[in-house]
Amino acid sequence: MKTRALVALMGLVALLAAEESRTFTPMQKRWWAIQPLAVDSGKQTIDEFVREKLAAKGLTMSPAADRATLIRRATLDLTGLPPTPEETQAFVEDRTAKAWEKVIDRLLASPRYGERWARHWLDVARYADSDGFKADDTRPHVWRYRDYVVESLNADKPYNRFVKEQIAGDELYPGDTAARVAVGFHRHFPDEYNAAHIRLRRQEMLNDITDATAYAFLGVTLACARCHDHKFDPLLHKDYYRLQSFFANTRIDDDVVLDGPERVAEHQRGLRKWEEATAAIRSEMQALIEPARKSFYDERLSRFPEDIQEILTMKPEARDAGQWMLYHKAVGQVTFTDNELRGKLKGANLARYKELEQQLKAFDGLRPAPLAVAQTMKDEGTVAPKTHVLRGGAWDGQMEEVQPGFLSILDPGVAKVTPVGNSTGRRAALAEWLASEKNPLSTRVIVNRVWHYHFGRGIVGSPSDFGVMGERPTHRELLDWLTHKFVTEDGWSMKALHRRIMLSTTYQQSSLAREEGLKADAENKLLWRFSRRRLEGETVRDAMLATAGLLNLKMGGPGVFPPLPDGALPKGYQLWKPGPEEDNYRRSLYLFVRRNLRYPMFQSFDFPDTHESCSRRQSTVTPDQALELVNGKLVSEWSRGFAARVANDRGLDARGKAERALRLAYQRTPGEAEVAKAAEFLLRQEKVAGAAEMALADLCQTLLSSNEFLYLY
Repeated sequence: MKTRALVALMGLVALLAAEESRTFTPMQKRWWAIQPLAVDSGKQTIDEFVREKLAAKGLTMSPAADRATLIRRATLDLTGLPPTPEETQAFVEDRTAKAWEKVIDRLLASPRYGERWARHWLDVARYADSDGFKADDTRPHVWRYRDYVVESLNADKPYNRFVKEQIAGDELYPGDTAARVAVGFHRHFPDEYNAAHIRLRRQEMLNDITDATAYAFLGVTLACARCHDHKFDPLLHKDYYRLQSFFANTRIDDDVVLDGPERVAEHQRGLRKWEEATAAIRSEMQALIEPARKSFYDERLSRFPEDIQEILTMKPEARDAGQWMLYHKAVGQVTFTDNELRGKLKGANLARYKELEQQLKAFDGLRPAPLAVAQTMKDEGTVAPKTHVLRGGAWDGQMEEVQPGFLSILDPGVAKVTPVGNSTGRRAALAEWLASEKNPLSTRVIVNRVWHYHFGRGIVGSPSDFGVMGERPTHRELLDWLTHKFVTEDGWSMKALHRRIMLSTTYQQSSLAREEGLKADAENKLLWRFSRRRLEGETVRDAMLATAGLLNLKMGGPGVFPPLPDGALPKGYQLWKPGPEEDNYRRSLYLFVRRNLRYPMFQSFDFPDTHESCSRRQSTVTPDQALELVNGKLVSEWSRGFAARVANDRGLDARGKAERALRLAYQRTPGEAEVAKAAEFLLRQEKVAGAAEMALADLCQTLLSSNEFLYLY
């Protein structure tokens, strides 16, 4: 046994020595994404870069799209909603030189902009309102992160500040409640809260945070280095754990009070009054459930291994940094609400408890309203647990210890970390590196993401993978030029980047296909036209509600639960409870995101799996999409609302109704043949349906389900 142990130890020493001596090859050092920005091309506009690439293939740009198409494209692109007929008409008639520029500025100033572009970021941040796994418990206050993103984008918060707040807002801006909420970026990991294997659960949380940070901000598949050196990119096994070490002392903090000192003091005064008035009642209630508490505690504690039991029961001052991390992952399982314990009562004790509950309700008027609370993360203190490279990524396969550090190919040294208040300061060091204008990855990644959402494809077609197995940039010089402008001239302004892109001739091209373009560049990678693409499920729903005149534009707040189609809920399911009727028509951004029950319409239209970061959505064509549009109860309801909006103009004949429905659905003036065909449909369908209202609803549903409505072109 001793000989085998010695051999194993010698093997480990040899492995560690190999790690330390590893160097990168000349080819790895030439990885395009880590090179400094090349900005000396002499070109001054996006169009110059695009035309140069097209000319090399014997191609030219397409002519500009018509004005009605342009304003529809821009409005859906920036706000996720169609333009109103008045907005379309005003732009069509405005022939001044600044007309298009005015449209872009108006849309960027709209609060709808933040809602639209927040959805893109929430995909990347793997945002959800629930835990996932079997229980899929609700995270009741995590929606504040979603609202933070909306508010940040609407305020045009500089992107480097946006990054810093999400990585380490608590350390860098301790007095800023918005920055405190922003750290909730790390809180979106799936979590099986009742899992007994605490060490594994803790490691899975760290893995998720590490992976999401690398995908979102660096555009690298660092997760591939969790078990070994990356097979294709110059990312080392130890790099994974060097980055993870920044989060070694970070834990859940779900009770961050956002109210100011005055509101907190007022709440405490009110709570004391309530407690004094109800002390006798609550004391008797606690006496009734106390035996159940001890029974529950002993039962739950016994589920854990002995080392976790010891951590939970030892004196607080005896725990080291690593034990504190495990304590916070486990303590929730041995902490119970009064309502949970009430379920253990029987007979006379239960009857008495119910009586006391009724007595307690009489004092509800004294109880103050709850304080505003956020679910986020924080460091436990200034001393972090050790981080080790894990053999094969296994939680118990500890190898060499590593310190916080960045990607070795960019910076092989140990990061300089200074404690901040009662925090290690590790995440602050990481945030500064990620948000540095000298970081070749993070700066290019965000510019490419914005380009991706405007054109349906990034300059790098794989927005979260700038590595060897990702797609190569089609216009590398353009990406570098745009990135340089973004971080230097535009001051990290996202709105300035949108503006620069959308004012280009490249963006304003027609989407019509041309034979020579299809032959030379069928995928339109060189941008010889604007690529048509289907709207996402959320935009389809929002556009339908807006066209029907039903959309509720209330902003912010907890996620809402609109009705689901029959059969969508499992029998006895308690985690989807519809609220007031007006909530049924809120924007899709505000629908509750339950990991294990995606909203059926969104699922049909390729809503991502929120268990992981999503950099680009798939766009499939499936039978259930057609069934959702043609047979769906909700689409039928919205179509009736659309029909009522059309019929609101009294005195319209079939032709007038057809013309108005086409204009509202497509945001353009319909052609004579279209109007005639739609009017003919109305007259024919009225005979089939037996009522003019039903025939008009059928026409409206047909228009809402048409390709022209569902696609951006």
